[in-house]
Amino acid sequence: MQNLTDYDYELPEALIAQAPSAQRSHSRLLVLDKEKSLHDQYFHQLEQWLQAGDLIVLNDSAVIKARLKARKPSGGALEVLIERVLSAQTALAMIGSNKKLAVDQRFHILNQQGAPVCEAVIKARHDSIFVLEFNADPFAVMQEHGSLPLPPYIRDQAGRDDSNRYQTIYGKNPGSVAAPTAGLHFDRPLIEQLQRMGVSITSVTLHVGLGTFSPVREAVIDKHRMHAEVYVLGEDCAQAIATTRQRGGRVIAVGTTALRTLETCANPEQIGHVIAQHGETQLFIRPGFSFKVCDALITNFHLPKSSLLMLVSAFAGFKTIRKLYAHAIEKQYRFFSYGDACLLFGSQAVDAA
Repeated sequence: MQNLTDYDYELPEALIAQAPSAQRSHSRLLVLDKEKSLHDQYFHQLEQWLQAGDLIVLNDSAVIKARLKARKPSGGALEVLIERVLSAQTALAMIGSNKKLAVDQRFHILNQQGAPVCEAVIKARHDSIFVLEFNADPFAVMQEHGSLPLPPYIRDQAGRDDSNRYQTIYGKNPGSVAAPTAGLHFDRPLIEQLQRMGVSITSVTLHVGLGTFSPVREAVIDKHRMHAEVYVLGEDCAQAIATTRQRGGRVIAVGTTALRTLETCANPEQIGHVIAQHGETQLFIRPGFSFKVCDALITNFHLPKSSLLMLVSAFAGFKTIRKLYAHAIEKQYRFFSYGDACLLFGSQAVDAA
């Protein structure tokens, strides 16, 4: 379980979803119950697996139009992917270029028609990440001239409404360069249905960073280092979890990003509870990790050799996840960002006493 090859699997290309389901909550849902049995369901049947007193924790980050076209003074084309805005004129980014880029390199950001709209200069470089200084507000430039940074395995498709369907319906804090995809399955009727049956809903914010696009390259996974991602867990979320524990409910994380935030903020003196805080997390969850907050996880199906596959293997059990993925492939579930979901009840019961 410590070798990268342990997290490889063969996936037929036809199972990589190129578009979301016709309706958000009509995607399929593969449920792993506490007895390790598998159940083929649909997402709108989620309420069958929850109960009054449970708490759902969403990630309310929204995807920014982080992909920008650019051109060097020599005419060479560039692609800029903004990872994080640092200030009114600086940002972290990855840059796609046919030639090596140096500090002080200047280039123009282009609009969708290919005309220059502002200038940027490379101020520093840290591995594959560049520090850029703009002569304009990076957020405003992205909003006006950028495009959503869809994963590379999603090909262009006419008629697909990415601007709507690659965002959750509750995302309100712009900052992610990839969607927290487990939340894409929730629609308003489903949320209202869950609330009527006594399920509470709260949120955290974790801005999904470029680490989402970075494969694990270390042969021994313990050597892998996660990119830092900004998170916020407020007092309202901490109190909601405390109330859930008092009434004997369960904490269900929607997505690996929500789970990582909750476990980052776990209260070391009170198992099952969290401390309200904000900062950056580089938490790398793999088999051997001791979960302290989350009782269940809603998540999509993840890429081979990815840190996210390692996370779900830690949560539900390595052999169990291999069995679950084999079942999903046999039953023709749709994989990755626009694909179907699974609901995992953890192999480690959270003792909230």
